[in-house]
Amino acid sequence: MEDLVNFAPLAFTTIMGHKKILYLSYDGLTDPLGQSQIIPYLIYLAKEGNTIFIISAEKRERYLTGKETIENRLKQFDIHWHPIKYTKFPPIISTLWDLMRMRKNAKSLHKHISFDAIHCRSYITSLIGLWLKKRFGVKFIFDMRGFWADERVDGGVWKLSKPIYKTVFQYFKKKELDFLKQADSIISLTQAGATEISTHISPMTDPQKIVVIPCCADLSHFNRENVSPELQKKWIEKLNIPNDSFVLCYLGSIGTWYLLPEMVHFFKVLKYNFRRDAVFLFITLEDSSIILHEFSKQSLNPDDLRITSSSRHDLPSLLSLCHASVSFIKPTFSKKASSPTKLAELLGMGIPVFSNANVGDIDLYYETIPYLKINKLTESEYKQSWEGFFQRYPFNPQTFVSLSHLFFSLEVGAKKYVEIYRSL
Repeated sequence: MEDLVNFAPLAFTTIMGHKKILYLSYDGLTDPLGQSQIIPYLIYLAKEGNTIFIISAEKRERYLTGKETIENRLKQFDIHWHPIKYTKFPPIISTLWDLMRMRKNAKSLHKHISFDAIHCRSYITSLIGLWLKKRFGVKFIFDMRGFWADERVDGGVWKLSKPIYKTVFQYFKKKELDFLKQADSIISLTQAGATEISTHISPMTDPQKIVVIPCCADLSHFNRENVSPELQKKWIEKLNIPNDSFVLCYLGSIGTWYLLPEMVHFFKVLKYNFRRDAVFLFITLEDSSIILHEFSKQSLNPDDLRITSSSRHDLPSLLSLCHASVSFIKPTFSKKASSPTKLAELLGMGIPVFSNANVGDIDLYYETIPYLKINKLTESEYKQSWEGFFQRYPFNPQTFVSLSHLFFSLEVGAKKYVEIYRSL
């Protein structure tokens, strides 16, 4: 990973006549998020005739192990990748340093390519996108990914009691208004977030500029029909899950936003009131001691707990063991704009997902299946939801697969991006 110095003229000759897009991401392509939420979209956009250049910030360890795989995948679709090294310390200063190098590379690329649009993922890279728009008149796409500055405060990352974080927060809230005002197109993960922008955050913003594209999933990959019985059997044996057990699962990280005590309590209600054979499966990279401690606090038997991790390749076969999932998130202001990727993946596998209300567009998604929406995180509400669930159990998985295809299909999301590019 080196800063761009010279740009090969030969590469420029291969893109003449195509729409040229510079995609900026402070998330790495070698991160799991980059592989699930960035690369599939960009491949689709490249197939549609757009020439894509990417500048991303890569963590050293992941870059060293994943560089060759990502490069080979992108080259198949003539996608040009210019990574920089992500720096973490010291806080704030390291981000400014990364931003400066990313802007330098973006300017150098634009000098040779003359991009039609700058597609900026979240707020950090939008500082560069807005600068390029003002400096060179390039179209600017603000792919906001939620209310980032508010998320930092709601998640306790930026403590407003500290003057430096209060200053940074105020700066980004001011820039947020600039992004919304100056962007040629705005992408929100949720309709709730789009409504908040139009009614409270920036009422002067043209609502026609706002396009809602939730976090989607490759539903050809997260497809129960493609699961290998051999792999499924291996997981059952590895995890020692008894035959005919009811498996409730949780997928992903458990820090900052996710309500671990409430989710364990939800399992406890299931175990003591509905299915004595229930097992709680955590698919996570988090420290297992945190989960075990919560089980102990709630007087649950650790024998009913399974904790493992999985590659993206093997995840569908592991998820195929699950009968239901749970995802409880802190219902803060910033989470109005939240769209958990796990929701798309689990529903795509035909797995119902219990979720709490007032997070993203849960109310919209679960309009026809209200028993999956938890209005209050209380034991009585948990019992009510499980009762509604088991009145309809066993389910036809297609009910949830259809829901995932309606809202979270990668093709549906990618087509919206194509329409945005064409409109610019």
